[in-house]
Amino acid sequence: MATVLLEGRGDLTEWREAARSLLLARTQPRTIDWRCRSDAAGDLFGPAAGVPEAPVATAATVPAVTVPKAFLSLAQAVICHSDPLRFQLLYRVLFRLQEERTLLEVLSDADVAQLCAMEKSVRRDCHKMTAFVRFKEFDIEQGHARRRFLAWFEPDHHIVARVAPFFQRRFTDMDWIIATPKGTAAWDGEVLSVSTEPAENPMLSDSTDLLWRTYFSHIFNPARLKVKMMMTEMPKKYWKNLPEAELIPGLIAGAEASVIAMAERAASEAPLFHQRLQAIAQAEPEIVQPPAGTLEELREEARHCTRCALHCSATQTVFGEGPQDARIMIVGEQPGDQEDLAGRPFVGPAGAVFNTVAQQAGLDRKDTYVTNAVKHFKYEPRGKRRIHKKPNAGEVQHCKWWLTRELALVKPKLVVAMGSTALMALTDSRQRLSDLRGEMLQLGAGQSLLVTVHPAYLLRIPDEGRKHEEMARFRSDIARAAAFGRRTMADVRPEQRNG
Repeated sequence: MATVLLEGRGDLTEWREAARSLLLARTQPRTIDWRCRSDAAGDLFGPAAGVPEAPVATAATVPAVTVPKAFLSLAQAVICHSDPLRFQLLYRVLFRLQEERTLLEVLSDADVAQLCAMEKSVRRDCHKMTAFVRFKEFDIEQGHARRRFLAWFEPDHHIVARVAPFFQRRFTDMDWIIATPKGTAAWDGEVLSVSTEPAENPMLSDSTDLLWRTYFSHIFNPARLKVKMMMTEMPKKYWKNLPEAELIPGLIAGAEASVIAMAERAASEAPLFHQRLQAIAQAEPEIVQPPAGTLEELREEARHCTRCALHCSATQTVFGEGPQDARIMIVGEQPGDQEDLAGRPFVGPAGAVFNTVAQQAGLDRKDTYVTNAVKHFKYEPRGKRRIHKKPNAGEVQHCKWWLTRELALVKPKLVVAMGSTALMALTDSRQRLSDLRGEMLQLGAGQSLLVTVHPAYLLRIPDEGRKHEEMARFRSDIARAAAFGRRTMADVRPEQRNG
Protein backbone atom coordinates (compact mmCIF):
# COMPACT_ATOMS: atom_id res chain seq x y z
CA MET A 1 0.00 0.00 0.00
CA ALA A 2 1.45 3.36 -1.08
CA THR A 3 0.62 6.45 0.96
CA VAL A 4 0.45 9.89 -0.62
CA LEU A 5 0.47 12.91 1.68
CA LEU A 6 -1.00 16.19 0.39
CA GLU A 7 -1.72 19.54 1.94
CA GLY A 8 -5.28 19.14 0.63
CA ARG A 9 -6.28 22.80 0.61
CA GLY A 10 -7.63 23.17 -2.91
CA ASP A 11 -4.34 23.05 -4.87
CA LEU A 12 -4.75 20.86 -7.95
CA THR A 13 -1.04 20.91 -8.83
CA GLU A 14 0.13 18.80 -5.87
CA TRP A 15 -2.44 16.08 -6.56
CA ARG A 16 -1.81 16.17 -10.31
CA GLU A 17 1.97 15.64 -9.95
CA ALA A 18 1.48 12.71 -7.59
CA ALA A 19 -1.22 11.24 -9.84
CA ARG A 20 1.08 11.43 -12.89
CA SER A 21 3.80 9.40 -11.22
CA LEU A 22 1.36 6.78 -9.98
CA LEU A 23 -0.44 6.57 -13.31
CA LEU A 24 2.80 6.08 -15.29
CA ALA A 25 3.71 3.28 -12.88
CA ARG A 26 0.26 1.77 -13.53
CA THR A 27 -0.46 1.85 -9.81
CA GLN A 28 -3.93 0.49 -9.12
CA PRO A 29 -6.28 2.93 -7.31
CA ARG A 30 -7.07 0.41 -4.57
CA THR A 31 -3.39 0.21 -3.58
CA ILE A 32 -3.06 3.94 -2.79
CA ASP A 33 -3.83 5.61 0.52
CA TRP A 34 -4.40 9.33 -0.11
CA ARG A 35 -4.12 11.52 3.00
CA CYS A 36 -3.89 15.14 4.08
CA ARG A 37 -0.79 16.00 6.14
CA SER A 38 -2.89 17.59 8.88
CA ASP A 39 -4.95 14.40 9.22
CA ALA A 40 -1.93 12.06 9.16
CA ALA A 41 0.23 13.93 11.68
CA GLY A 42 -1.11 12.07 14.70
CA ASP A 43 -1.90 8.77 12.99
CA LEU A 44 -0.03 5.80 14.48
CA PHE A 45 -0.31 4.11 11.13
CA GLY A 46 0.75 7.15 9.09
CA PRO A 47 4.12 7.56 7.34
CA ALA A 48 5.81 8.27 10.66
CA ALA A 49 5.07 4.65 11.65
CA GLY A 50 7.00 3.29 8.70
CA VAL A 51 4.53 3.31 5.82
CA PRO A 52 6.54 4.59 2.81
CA GLU A 53 5.26 7.63 0.91
CA ALA A 54 4.63 7.21 -2.79
CA PRO A 55 7.27 8.94 -4.92
CA VAL A 56 6.06 12.30 -6.23
CA ALA A 57 7.57 13.28 -9.53
CA THR A 58 7.85 16.80 -10.88
CA ALA A 59 6.46 18.00 -14.18
CA ALA A 60 10.00 18.08 -15.57
CA THR A 61 10.58 14.34 -15.05
CA VAL A 62 7.16 12.93 -15.96
CA PRO A 63 5.72 12.89 -19.47
CA ALA A 64 2.33 14.52 -19.95
CA VAL A 65 -0.75 12.39 -19.34
CA THR A 66 -3.63 13.20 -21.68
CA VAL A 67 -7.13 13.53 -20.29
CA PRO A 68 -10.38 15.00 -21.66
CA LYS A 69 -10.71 18.74 -21.08
CA ALA A 70 -13.91 18.12 -19.11
CA PHE A 71 -11.99 16.10 -16.52
CA LEU A 72 -9.55 18.93 -15.85
CA SER A 73 -12.44 21.33 -15.29
CA LEU A 74 -14.10 18.89 -12.89
CA ALA A 75 -10.84 18.21 -11.07
CA GLN A 76 -10.19 21.91 -10.47
CA ALA A 77 -13.51 22.14 -8.64
CA VAL A 78 -13.53 18.75 -6.88
CA ILE A 79 -10.01 19.23 -5.46
CA CYS A 80 -11.53 22.10 -3.43
CA HIS A 81 -14.05 19.76 -1.80
CA SER A 82 -13.54 18.97 1.87
CA ASP A 83 -14.28 15.23 1.57
CA PRO A 84 -11.01 13.31 2.22
CA LEU A 85 -12.09 10.71 -0.36
CA ARG A 86 -11.86 13.25 -3.17
CA PHE A 87 -8.23 12.37 -4.00
CA GLN A 88 -9.02 8.67 -4.28
CA LEU A 89 -12.10 9.38 -6.43
CA LEU A 90 -10.20 11.69 -8.80
CA TYR A 91 -7.38 9.17 -9.25
CA ARG A 92 -9.82 6.32 -9.82
CA VAL A 93 -11.62 8.27 -12.56
CA LEU A 94 -8.27 9.35 -14.04
CA PHE A 95 -7.08 5.72 -14.09
CA ARG A 96 -10.28 4.55 -15.80
CA LEU A 97 -10.12 7.35 -18.39
CA GLN A 98 -6.97 5.84 -19.86
CA GLU A 99 -9.10 2.96 -21.14
CA GLU A 100 -12.59 4.51 -21.12
CA ARG A 101 -12.15 7.82 -22.94
CA THR A 102 -15.89 8.61 -22.92
CA LEU A 103 -16.37 7.75 -19.25
CA LEU A 104 -17.41 11.28 -18.27
CA GLU A 105 -20.33 11.09 -20.68
CA VAL A 106 -21.81 8.16 -18.71
CA LEU A 107 -23.62 10.19 -16.05
CA SER A 108 -25.13 7.04 -14.51
CA ASP A 109 -21.67 5.74 -13.61
CA ALA A 110 -21.23 5.82 -9.82
CA ASP A 111 -17.79 7.50 -9.92
CA VAL A 112 -18.89 10.11 -12.48
CA ALA A 113 -22.09 10.82 -10.54
CA GLN A 114 -20.13 11.32 -7.32
CA LEU A 115 -17.63 13.56 -9.10
CA CYS A 116 -20.44 15.73 -10.51
CA ALA A 117 -22.12 15.92 -7.11
CA MET A 118 -18.89 17.15 -5.51
CA GLU A 119 -18.40 19.72 -8.28
CA LYS A 120 -21.97 20.96 -7.75
CA SER A 121 -21.42 21.26 -4.00
CA VAL A 122 -18.25 23.33 -4.54
CA ARG A 123 -20.00 25.52 -7.10
CA ARG A 124 -22.89 26.14 -4.71
CA ASP A 125 -20.48 26.96 -1.88
CA CYS A 126 -18.77 29.52 -4.14
CA HIS A 127 -22.14 31.09 -4.94
CA LYS A 128 -23.04 31.34 -1.26
CA MET A 129 -19.72 33.00 -0.49
CA THR A 130 -20.35 35.72 -3.10
CA ALA A 131 -23.83 36.25 -1.62
CA PHE A 132 -23.18 36.13 2.13
CA VAL A 133 -19.83 37.86 2.68
CA ARG A 134 -20.42 40.98 4.79
CA PHE A 135 -17.53 43.50 4.95
CA LYS A 136 -16.88 45.64 8.03
CA GLU A 137 -14.62 48.68 7.99
CA PHE A 138 -11.29 48.84 9.84
CA ASP A 139 -10.07 51.90 11.66
CA ILE A 140 -8.10 53.89 9.10
CA GLU A 141 -4.39 53.99 9.90
CA GLN A 142 -2.47 57.22 9.61
CA GLY A 143 -1.06 57.61 6.13
CA HIS A 144 -3.37 54.95 4.68
CA ALA A 145 -5.48 56.72 2.04
CA ARG A 146 -7.73 53.84 0.99
CA ARG A 147 -10.52 52.48 3.15
CA ARG A 148 -9.97 48.99 4.54
CA PHE A 149 -12.55 46.30 5.15
CA LEU A 150 -12.59 42.87 6.76
CA ALA A 151 -15.07 40.00 6.35
CA TRP A 152 -15.47 36.63 8.02
CA PHE A 153 -16.99 33.66 6.20
CA GLU A 154 -17.23 29.94 6.97
CA PRO A 155 -17.25 27.94 3.73
CA ASP A 156 -17.80 24.19 3.56
CA HIS A 157 -14.92 23.68 1.13
CA HIS A 158 -11.49 25.08 0.22
CA ILE A 159 -12.86 27.75 -2.14
CA VAL A 160 -11.09 30.94 -1.01
CA ALA A 161 -8.58 30.99 -3.89
CA ARG A 162 -11.35 30.06 -6.33
CA VAL A 163 -13.66 32.94 -5.33
CA ALA A 164 -11.10 35.64 -4.47
CA PRO A 165 -10.85 36.99 -8.09
CA PHE A 166 -14.60 37.72 -8.00
CA PHE A 167 -14.14 40.04 -5.02
CA GLN A 168 -11.08 41.64 -6.61
CA ARG A 169 -13.16 42.60 -9.66
CA ARG A 170 -16.16 43.67 -7.60
CA PHE A 171 -14.37 45.67 -4.90
CA THR A 172 -11.21 46.80 -6.65
CA ASP A 173 -11.48 50.35 -5.26
CA MET A 174 -10.97 49.36 -1.62
CA ASP A 175 -8.56 47.29 0.45
CA TRP A 176 -10.12 44.20 1.93
CA ILE A 177 -9.45 40.90 3.70
CA ILE A 178 -11.73 37.87 3.70
CA ALA A 179 -10.81 35.51 6.54
CA THR A 180 -12.13 31.95 6.77
CA PRO A 181 -11.27 28.74 8.66
CA LYS A 182 -9.94 27.43 5.34
CA GLY A 183 -7.73 30.33 4.30
CA THR A 184 -7.54 34.07 3.74
CA ALA A 185 -7.72 36.34 0.69
CA ALA A 186 -6.49 39.95 0.68
CA TRP A 187 -6.46 42.80 -1.84
CA ASP A 188 -4.39 45.96 -1.40
CA GLY A 189 -5.24 47.67 -4.66
CA GLU A 190 -2.35 46.10 -6.54
CA VAL A 191 -1.82 42.50 -5.43
CA LEU A 192 -4.34 39.76 -4.68
CA SER A 193 -2.83 37.38 -2.13
CA VAL A 194 -4.31 34.09 -0.92
CA SER A 195 -3.19 32.05 2.08
CA THR A 196 -4.40 28.54 2.90
CA GLU A 197 -3.66 28.92 6.61
CA PRO A 198 -6.79 28.83 8.82
CA ALA A 199 -7.88 32.15 10.32
CA GLU A 200 -9.84 33.03 13.44
CA ASN A 201 -13.09 34.97 13.59
CA PRO A 202 -12.24 38.63 14.39
CA MET A 203 -15.81 39.22 15.71
CA LEU A 204 -16.01 42.74 14.27
CA SER A 205 -19.08 44.97 14.24
CA ASP A 206 -19.72 48.38 12.67
CA SER A 207 -22.47 50.74 11.52
CA THR A 208 -23.12 48.75 8.35
CA ASP A 209 -24.79 46.05 10.48
CA LEU A 210 -27.67 48.44 11.09
CA LEU A 211 -27.83 49.27 7.39
CA TRP A 212 -28.11 45.58 6.51
CA ARG A 213 -30.93 45.10 9.03
CA THR A 214 -32.79 48.16 7.76
CA TYR A 215 -32.40 47.06 4.13
CA PHE A 216 -33.53 43.49 4.83
CA SER A 217 -36.56 44.55 6.88
CA HIS A 218 -37.72 46.81 4.03
CA ILE A 219 -37.36 44.24 1.24
CA PHE A 220 -39.00 41.45 3.26
CA ASN A 221 -42.46 40.81 1.77
CA PRO A 222 -44.61 38.78 4.20
CA ALA A 223 -47.26 38.21 1.52
CA ARG A 224 -44.78 36.22 -0.56
CA LEU A 225 -43.10 34.35 2.31
CA LYS A 226 -42.07 30.77 1.54
CA VAL A 227 -40.05 29.53 4.49
CA LYS A 228 -38.79 26.37 2.82
CA MET A 229 -37.57 28.26 -0.23
CA MET A 230 -35.95 30.94 1.93
CA MET A 231 -34.12 28.29 3.98
CA THR A 232 -32.85 26.77 0.73
CA GLU A 233 -31.49 30.07 -0.58
CA MET A 234 -30.25 31.31 2.82
CA PRO A 235 -29.32 28.18 4.84
CA LYS A 236 -29.40 28.61 8.60
CA LYS A 237 -25.70 27.75 8.99
CA TYR A 238 -24.83 31.17 7.48
CA TRP A 239 -27.10 33.17 9.80
CA LYS A 240 -24.62 33.63 12.64
CA ASN A 241 -22.38 35.78 10.41
CA LEU A 242 -25.18 37.79 8.75
CA PRO A 243 -26.22 40.91 10.69
CA GLU A 244 -29.70 40.85 9.17
CA ALA A 245 -30.32 37.22 10.10
CA GLU A 246 -31.30 38.03 13.67
CA LEU A 247 -34.45 39.66 12.24
CA ILE A 248 -35.60 36.55 10.36
CA PRO A 249 -37.36 34.63 13.21
CA GLY A 250 -39.35 37.72 14.19
CA LEU A 251 -40.25 38.56 10.59
CA ILE A 252 -41.48 35.01 9.98
CA ALA A 253 -43.48 34.94 13.22
CA GLY A 254 -45.15 38.26 12.42
CA ALA A 255 -45.74 37.60 8.71
CA GLU A 256 -49.45 36.85 9.05
CA ALA A 257 -50.13 39.99 11.08
CA SER A 258 -48.10 42.05 8.61
CA VAL A 259 -50.18 40.78 5.68
CA ILE A 260 -53.39 41.77 7.48
CA ALA A 261 -51.96 45.21 8.20
CA MET A 262 -50.94 45.58 4.54
CA ALA A 263 -54.48 44.74 3.44
CA GLU A 264 -55.91 47.36 5.78
CA ARG A 265 -53.50 50.01 4.53
CA ALA A 266 -54.44 49.20 0.92
CA ALA A 267 -57.98 50.52 1.56
CA SER A 268 -56.72 53.90 2.73
CA GLU A 269 -56.87 57.02 0.59
CA ALA A 270 -54.34 57.25 -2.26
CA PRO A 271 -51.34 59.55 -1.81
CA LEU A 272 -51.66 63.15 -2.99
CA PHE A 273 -49.54 62.60 -6.09
CA HIS A 274 -52.15 60.10 -7.33
CA GLN A 275 -54.72 62.90 -7.31
CA ARG A 276 -52.36 65.12 -9.29
CA LEU A 277 -51.85 62.35 -11.87
CA GLN A 278 -55.60 61.86 -12.18
CA ALA A 279 -56.11 65.60 -12.66
CA ILE A 280 -53.48 65.66 -15.43
CA ALA A 281 -55.11 62.64 -17.10
CA GLN A 282 -58.54 64.31 -17.02
CA ALA A 283 -57.10 67.46 -18.60
CA GLU A 284 -55.77 65.50 -21.57
CA PRO A 285 -57.92 65.95 -24.70
CA GLU A 286 -60.13 62.97 -25.43
CA ILE A 287 -58.87 60.82 -28.28
CA VAL A 288 -61.41 60.88 -31.08
CA GLN A 289 -61.85 57.46 -32.62
CA PRO A 290 -62.06 57.42 -36.44
CA PRO A 291 -65.46 56.60 -37.96
CA ALA A 292 -66.25 52.93 -38.33
CA GLY A 293 -65.85 51.40 -41.78
CA THR A 294 -63.31 53.97 -42.96
CA LEU A 295 -59.70 53.81 -44.04
CA GLU A 296 -58.79 55.90 -40.99
CA GLU A 297 -60.20 53.20 -38.70
CA LEU A 298 -58.37 50.48 -40.65
CA ARG A 299 -55.12 52.48 -40.57
CA GLU A 300 -55.37 52.88 -36.76
CA GLU A 301 -56.02 49.16 -36.37
CA ALA A 302 -53.05 48.26 -38.60
CA ARG A 303 -50.78 50.53 -36.54
CA HIS A 304 -50.82 47.86 -33.82
CA CYS A 305 -50.44 44.88 -36.18
CA THR A 306 -48.50 41.87 -34.84
CA ARG A 307 -49.76 39.25 -37.29
CA CYS A 308 -46.19 38.28 -38.26
CA ALA A 309 -42.69 38.79 -36.86
CA LEU A 310 -41.82 41.68 -39.20
CA HIS A 311 -43.30 44.20 -36.74
CA CYS A 312 -40.55 43.36 -34.23
CA SER A 313 -37.76 45.09 -36.16
CA ALA A 314 -39.67 47.63 -38.25
CA THR A 315 -40.04 51.21 -37.04
CA GLN A 316 -43.77 51.35 -37.70
CA THR A 317 -46.61 50.08 -39.89
CA VAL A 318 -46.61 51.78 -43.30
CA PHE A 319 -50.24 51.78 -44.38
CA GLY A 320 -51.69 52.89 -47.71
CA GLU A 321 -52.70 56.48 -48.47
CA GLY A 322 -55.06 58.15 -50.88
CA PRO A 323 -58.79 58.84 -51.28
CA GLN A 324 -61.22 56.14 -50.23
CA ASP A 325 -63.11 56.54 -53.53
CA ALA A 326 -59.98 56.25 -55.71
CA ARG A 327 -60.64 54.51 -59.02
CA ILE A 328 -57.04 53.28 -59.30
CA MET A 329 -55.08 51.45 -56.60
CA ILE A 330 -51.31 50.97 -56.91
CA VAL A 331 -49.91 47.98 -54.99
CA GLY A 332 -46.16 47.68 -54.44
CA GLU A 333 -44.10 45.11 -52.53
CA GLN A 334 -43.18 46.48 -49.09
CA PRO A 335 -41.90 49.73 -47.49
CA GLY A 336 -38.23 50.57 -47.95
CA ASP A 337 -35.84 52.21 -45.49
CA GLN A 338 -37.16 55.75 -46.00
CA GLU A 339 -40.81 54.63 -46.02
CA ASP A 340 -40.24 52.80 -42.72
CA LEU A 341 -38.90 55.99 -41.12
CA ALA A 342 -41.49 58.34 -42.64
CA GLY A 343 -44.51 56.04 -42.20
CA ARG A 344 -45.69 56.71 -45.78
CA PRO A 345 -45.56 54.51 -48.91
CA PHE A 346 -43.45 55.33 -51.98
CA VAL A 347 -41.38 58.24 -50.61
CA GLY A 348 -37.93 56.71 -51.25
CA PRO A 349 -35.94 56.31 -54.49
CA ALA A 350 -38.46 53.88 -56.02
CA GLY A 351 -41.26 56.25 -55.06
CA ALA A 352 -39.48 59.12 -56.82
CA VAL A 353 -39.34 57.03 -60.03
CA PHE A 354 -43.05 56.21 -59.77
CA ASN A 355 -44.04 59.84 -59.10
CA THR A 356 -42.05 61.09 -62.11
CA VAL A 357 -43.46 58.47 -64.49
CA ALA A 358 -47.00 58.94 -63.16
CA GLN A 359 -46.79 62.71 -63.72
CA GLN A 360 -45.50 62.21 -67.26
CA ALA A 361 -48.31 59.74 -67.96
CA GLY A 362 -51.03 62.02 -66.59
CA LEU A 363 -51.76 59.91 -63.49
CA ASP A 364 -52.34 62.20 -60.51
CA ARG A 365 -51.11 60.54 -57.32
CA LYS A 366 -53.54 62.60 -55.21
CA ASP A 367 -56.41 60.80 -56.94
CA THR A 368 -54.77 57.38 -56.62
CA TYR A 369 -54.66 55.01 -53.63
CA VAL A 370 -51.09 53.80 -53.10
CA THR A 371 -50.23 50.88 -50.81
CA ASN A 372 -47.99 47.81 -50.41
CA ALA A 373 -48.64 44.09 -50.22
CA VAL A 374 -46.60 43.96 -46.96
CA LYS A 375 -46.93 46.75 -44.40
CA HIS A 376 -43.65 46.38 -42.45
CA PHE A 377 -40.07 46.87 -43.68
CA LYS A 378 -38.10 43.61 -43.89
CA TYR A 379 -34.34 44.08 -43.97
CA GLU A 380 -30.96 42.78 -42.86
CA PRO A 381 -28.47 45.13 -41.15
CA ARG A 382 -25.09 45.70 -42.80
CA GLY A 383 -23.06 48.06 -40.70
CA LYS A 384 -25.11 51.24 -40.39
CA ARG A 385 -27.30 50.42 -43.41
CA ARG A 386 -30.55 48.44 -43.59
CA ILE A 387 -30.63 46.37 -46.77
CA HIS A 388 -34.02 45.44 -48.28
CA LYS A 389 -34.91 41.75 -47.94
CA LYS A 390 -37.75 40.22 -49.96
CA PRO A 391 -40.72 39.05 -47.84
CA ASN A 392 -41.50 35.35 -47.99
CA ALA A 393 -44.80 33.74 -48.95
CA GLY A 394 -45.92 33.36 -45.32
CA GLU A 395 -45.37 37.03 -44.56
CA VAL A 396 -47.24 38.01 -47.72
CA GLN A 397 -50.17 35.82 -46.72
CA HIS A 398 -50.30 37.32 -43.22
CA CYS A 399 -50.38 40.83 -44.64
CA LYS A 400 -52.93 39.94 -47.32
CA TRP A 401 -55.55 40.31 -44.60
CA TRP A 402 -54.95 44.08 -44.61
CA LEU A 403 -54.75 44.38 -48.40
CA THR A 404 -58.07 42.57 -48.82
CA ARG A 405 -59.75 45.00 -46.43
CA GLU A 406 -58.22 47.97 -48.27
CA LEU A 407 -59.63 46.64 -51.55
CA ALA A 408 -63.05 46.18 -49.94
CA LEU A 409 -63.13 49.78 -48.67
CA VAL A 410 -61.64 51.58 -51.69
CA LYS A 411 -63.36 49.45 -54.36
CA PRO A 412 -60.99 50.55 -57.17
CA LYS A 413 -61.89 49.90 -60.79
CA LEU A 414 -58.26 49.17 -61.65
CA VAL A 415 -55.53 47.64 -59.48
CA VAL A 416 -51.93 47.96 -60.68
CA ALA A 417 -49.70 45.17 -59.32
CA MET A 418 -46.10 46.42 -59.34
CA GLY A 419 -43.77 43.46 -58.90
CA SER A 420 -44.15 39.72 -58.30
CA THR A 421 -44.88 40.09 -54.57
CA ALA A 422 -47.87 42.34 -55.29
CA LEU A 423 -49.06 39.93 -58.00
CA MET A 424 -48.87 36.97 -55.60
CA ALA A 425 -50.71 38.89 -52.85
CA LEU A 426 -53.53 39.88 -55.18
CA THR A 427 -54.02 36.64 -57.10
CA ASP A 428 -52.17 33.86 -55.21
CA SER A 429 -50.62 33.22 -58.62
CA ARG A 430 -47.14 31.75 -58.99
CA GLN A 431 -46.93 32.71 -62.65
CA ARG A 432 -43.89 34.61 -63.89
CA LEU A 433 -44.44 38.34 -63.94
CA SER A 434 -42.87 38.58 -67.40
CA ASP A 435 -45.66 36.36 -68.80
CA LEU A 436 -48.37 38.73 -67.53
CA ARG A 437 -46.55 42.05 -67.96
CA GLY A 438 -48.77 44.71 -69.52
CA GLU A 439 -51.84 42.41 -69.54
CA MET A 440 -55.23 43.71 -68.38
CA LEU A 441 -56.70 40.86 -66.32
CA GLN A 442 -59.96 40.33 -64.48
CA LEU A 443 -59.48 40.61 -60.70
CA GLY A 444 -63.04 40.70 -59.41
CA ALA A 445 -66.54 41.80 -60.34
CA GLY A 446 -66.12 45.06 -62.24
CA GLN A 447 -62.44 45.19 -61.27
CA SER A 448 -59.41 44.91 -63.56
CA LEU A 449 -55.76 44.11 -62.82
CA LEU A 450 -52.75 45.51 -64.68
CA VAL A 451 -49.38 43.82 -64.07
CA THR A 452 -46.08 45.71 -64.33
CA VAL A 453 -42.66 45.81 -62.71
CA HIS A 454 -41.74 47.54 -59.47
CA PRO A 455 -39.81 50.85 -59.85
CA ALA A 456 -37.06 49.47 -57.61
CA TYR A 457 -36.34 46.89 -60.34
CA LEU A 458 -35.60 49.71 -62.79
CA LEU A 459 -33.07 51.24 -60.38
CA ARG A 460 -31.14 47.95 -60.16
CA ILE A 461 -30.60 47.44 -63.93
CA PRO A 462 -26.86 47.97 -64.55
CA ASP A 463 -26.98 48.29 -68.35
CA GLU A 464 -28.07 51.79 -69.37
CA GLY A 465 -29.50 50.68 -72.72
CA ARG A 466 -31.68 48.01 -71.16
CA LYS A 467 -32.67 50.36 -68.33
CA HIS A 468 -33.89 52.87 -70.95
CA GLU A 469 -35.99 50.17 -72.66
CA GLU A 470 -37.53 48.93 -69.42
CA MET A 471 -38.25 52.50 -68.29
CA ALA A 472 -40.14 53.10 -71.55
CA ARG A 473 -42.21 49.92 -71.02
CA PHE A 474 -42.99 50.95 -67.44
CA ARG A 475 -44.03 54.42 -68.63
CA SER A 476 -46.31 52.77 -71.18
CA ASP A 477 -47.91 50.57 -68.47
CA ILE A 478 -48.59 53.55 -66.20
CA ALA A 479 -49.94 55.55 -69.17
CA ARG A 480 -52.34 52.69 -69.86
CA ALA A 481 -53.50 52.81 -66.24
CA ALA A 482 -54.00 56.60 -66.46
CA ALA A 483 -56.03 56.20 -69.65
CA PHE A 484 -58.18 53.54 -67.95
CA GLY A 485 -58.85 55.95 -65.10
CA ARG A 486 -59.87 58.77 -67.44
CA ARG A 487 -62.12 56.42 -69.41
CA THR A 488 -63.94 55.12 -66.34
CA MET A 489 -64.30 58.66 -65.05
CA ALA A 490 -65.94 59.71 -68.31
CA ASP A 491 -68.50 56.96 -67.90
CA VAL A 492 -69.71 58.43 -64.60
CA ARG A 493 -72.68 60.82 -64.75
CA PRO A 494 -71.80 64.47 -63.88
CA GLU A 495 -73.85 64.45 -60.66
CA GLN A 496 -72.03 61.30 -59.46
CA ARG A 497 -68.69 62.80 -60.45
CA ASN A 498 -69.27 65.86 -58.28
CA GLY A 499 -70.65 64.21 -55.26
